[in-house]
Amino acid sequence: MTSSRKALLTIVALVVIVVTVLLIRHFHWDDRVYYFFSTRDHAEAWQDKSVWLDDYEAVIQARPVSGVPDNLSGLTFDPDRRQLWAVINRPNELVGMSLEGEVLSRHPLHGFDDVEGVVHLGNGQLAVVEERRQTVVVMPVPEDSGVLELKDFVQLQVELYAEDNKEYEGLAYDRANDRLYIAKESDPMRLYQIKDFAKDLSQRLPQDMQNITPSLGRNLFLNDFSGLAFDEASGHLLALSDESKLLIELGTTGKVISYMSLSGGLSGLESGIPQAEGVTLDDQGRLYIVSEPNLFYRFEKPSATPPQP
Repeated sequence: MTSSRKALLTIVALVVIVVTVLLIRHFHWDDRVYYFFSTRDHAEAWQDKSVWLDDYEAVIQARPVSGVPDNLSGLTFDPDRRQLWAVINRPNELVGMSLEGEVLSRHPLHGFDDVEGVVHLGNGQLAVVEERRQTVVVMPVPEDSGVLELKDFVQLQVELYAEDNKEYEGLAYDRANDRLYIAKESDPMRLYQIKDFAKDLSQRLPQDMQNITPSLGRNLFLNDFSGLAFDEASGHLLALSDESKLLIELGTTGKVISYMSLSGGLSGLESGIPQAEGVTLDDQGRLYIVSEPNLFYRFEKPSATPPQP
């Protein structure tokens, strides 16, 4: 074999390797392989006492949310009204939605900036997070459609980083232990916990805000955080990643318990979820995801309880 032929084969081999690596990262195959093997060894032990995302199948997928053209973001379940709340971040708005993705009410958010996450706190309260200003705003659940003014509500400053567009993306709340979880999107990715959150909302800066990212260790094998949800039944946290196209379930020690791929052909999805921005669970175990610009998804287990009227 001539030296020029050897050089050509070497170049071809390098190109194949580079293209293969780029394809693996683009389709996040490495993430899926990692989570597949990291959850197989405990499947039998955890399947009946966790959310166990592996069993969910899409029953509503890519349903456009009527009247919402763009920027649909965070999502939460309201057990009192048996509905969902979502936020839009340009223009800033709170939207009430049915469990089928229909718009029930709309509430323009005046004075708010870049609202990305929302969570139901119980006791008739919601919390939303402003990404750039790094502020958590607590408000009563609105009764009727209409404008909501920032100046009327409690505002908690959690400014830890220079202002940019990769700050706080998701909120989740553990009612039993009064803990609020806040996810920083990326650069760097961070997961924070505020203990005794609702105990004293008069503080402008929470005194017990902890960075719990180190406790996740290698489990934080995601490219970003785009949403959070908390499962009251198991005490586990769900972390959504748009860039990795994954939803993972984290146990109380930070161990990955289960995961769901958001790619087409898996979990009953005909096509992949394009930009997953919000996730929540209802009290019947049904799972909901919203995607930019305005798509709604619902997932259920085959044995899930039929929807309540």
